[in-house]
Amino acid sequence: MKKAFRIKKNTEFQKVFKKGASFANRQLVIYYLYNEQQLHYRVGLSVSKRIGNAVVRNQIKRYIRQAFTDMDHRIKPTYDIVIIARKPTRNMNYHEIKKSLSHLLYKTHLFHG
Repeated sequence: MKKAFRIKKNTEFQKVFKKGASFANRQLVIYYLYNEQQLHYRVGLSVSKRIGNAVVRNQIKRYIRQAFTDMDHRIKPTYDIVIIARKPTRNMNYHEIKKSLSHLLYKTHLFHG
């Protein structure tokens, strides 16, 4: 995932939290906000220190970014998306995280078709 497609500023995160909708499963929480002015979706990630040390947190973030890259062609382009990882993600591998993420994107109608 390109860095241009990431949400980094706290004000942008807060905008998605306050104005957007959310959905969750046991492993992940998704917040999403429609933004018609952009040509590609943007993603922000939040992994709390309660989940593990820096190595574990960075690995989870890498897995989520790679899952977005793999599903890139299926995701609607006009959304800001924030993903919050929950504690069960620390024991999950890439394929489990990708499956959980695709479930959330499907349930929130962020996939094409």
